[in-house]
Amino acid sequence: MEFLMRQGDYVSDGRGGLVELDGAEAVLQRVLFRLRAHRGALPFLPELGSRLYLLYREKPSLWQSAAEQAVAQALEPEPEVSVQGVALDRQGEGQLGLMVELSWRGQPLKAEIAL
Repeated sequence: MEFLMRQGDYVSDGRGGLVELDGAEAVLQRVLFRLRAHRGALPFLPELGSRLYLLYREKPSLWQSAAEQAVAQALEPEPEVSVQGVALDRQGEGQLGLMVELSWRGQPLKAEIAL
């Protein structure tokens, strides 16, 4: 069971609980969490997360391949999710956006985050 998160906080259902997600929405929530979390930051779950936060340490010419590797590694524990494409987009001064096209049970999904 997954719960909806916005800006790092769980969303209340207005009845004292949390908004629950299922199906593709739950998968997308897990994917977003895995991509945003810093790999190694959680001591009891050292394999959770991605190394996307380290992207800026690479030369800009290597960002695309480093992003593809980080996404693949982060989503490896999601066996039903396959990565179809990874794109980086410069969004202003020193800001990058990441768009990941996915497939889950034949259904296309898209995850977008700012790096």
